[in-house]
Amino acid sequence: MLACNPQLVMKFVLEKKSKHFKARAGKLSLPHGEILTPVFMPVGTNSTVKTLTMPQLLETNAQVMLSNAYHLYLRPGPDTIEKAGGLHTWTGWHKPILTDSGGFQAFSHSRFGKSKVTDEGVYFLDPLNGNEHFLSPEDSIKIQNKLGADIIMAFDDCPKLPSTEEELEKSLDRTHQWAIRSINAHKNVNSQSLFLIVQGGTNKELRKKSAEFISSLDPLGIAIGGVSVGESREEICKITEYTIGKLPEGKPRYLMGVGTPEDLIFSILTGTDMFDCVMPTRIARHGTFYTTEGRKIIKNAEFKESFTSLDQHCNCYTCLNHTKAYIRHLFKANEPTGPTLLSIHNIYFIVNLVNQMREAIVNDSIQEFLENCPLTPWEMIKKYISAYHRLAHE
Repeated sequence: MLACNPQLVMKFVLEKKSKHFKARAGKLSLPHGEILTPVFMPVGTNSTVKTLTMPQLLETNAQVMLSNAYHLYLRPGPDTIEKAGGLHTWTGWHKPILTDSGGFQAFSHSRFGKSKVTDEGVYFLDPLNGNEHFLSPEDSIKIQNKLGADIIMAFDDCPKLPSTEEELEKSLDRTHQWAIRSINAHKNVNSQSLFLIVQGGTNKELRKKSAEFISSLDPLGIAIGGVSVGESREEICKITEYTIGKLPEGKPRYLMGVGTPEDLIFSILTGTDMFDCVMPTRIARHGTFYTTEGRKIIKNAEFKESFTSLDQHCNCYTCLNHTKAYIRHLFKANEPTGPTLLSIHNIYFIVNLVNQMREAIVNDSIQEFLENCPLTPWEMIKKYISAYHRLAHE
């Protein structure tokens, strides 16, 4: 168990910058340990990564876990977790934890008419029992203060896609006002680091305006929100590359909700430091797994008598101990161990990919890594690298 240092709020040190790209390697020191960046954060929405125990999550080499204030507010409630000693004691995960504010959940529920966003906050219905709740920036921060994560997020307004220019501007102003209110509401400044969020949709001018405003507030870290909410990959690439270039160099940069292998490679090249995504575990529960030959589906008949590991290049617990035929059998028999084994593999695969890129940055071998990247289809990787070079010079 790692010792907690509550007097260490946060320290971010840039250790290396790539000579050929904007990729960078850093070290983020927090009360519950150090995070080497770039880093992928598995998502444990309800204070657990679905189907995994904490020892299993540790075996994936994950450095940090993300949980969500919105869901934990509904169940079991922040007071219960605070009485338990905070999220680290509650979960048994003694490495760093980041909590999301619930802003994205408000956005996603509003698409189905289940919430109403006002300047004061968000009215929403509990998806399980239909009870109405209200969440303001002050409420979100108070909840996160009680949960006790190392990094907490400002409450923001994530605009729907598509939105008119007028809607985007109104949403952006709301996010900026909520950022100030989040700062003023934050009480645990000596033990929790508050990150603020840049919004602006796919509008470059609004993204620039937001990056400048949020940076002027001098937060400990800055996140890019409102990406990967339905845009095309081309739009995601453009906004990521453009916005990252407008953020301060000396602060950690967090791209929210992005986590496919190709998106991670591209975003790391732009200088992004932190990522989270539910994708690795979500697709695992439905039988899809990552390999260096692309995504595959374990339920397919081709794996009925395939007595090799999921991926020959992988050293995760699943690949070292089980075959595709065995895991396919578990899925066909509706055994819950099947999703567990695929989740272990998918998280390890993504974490390992990011770790390999970090090592390449540190060793000045990022160009060689990309040229010899085992991921296929290689044409897709080359397309992303080409997009990086093109966007960087626009």
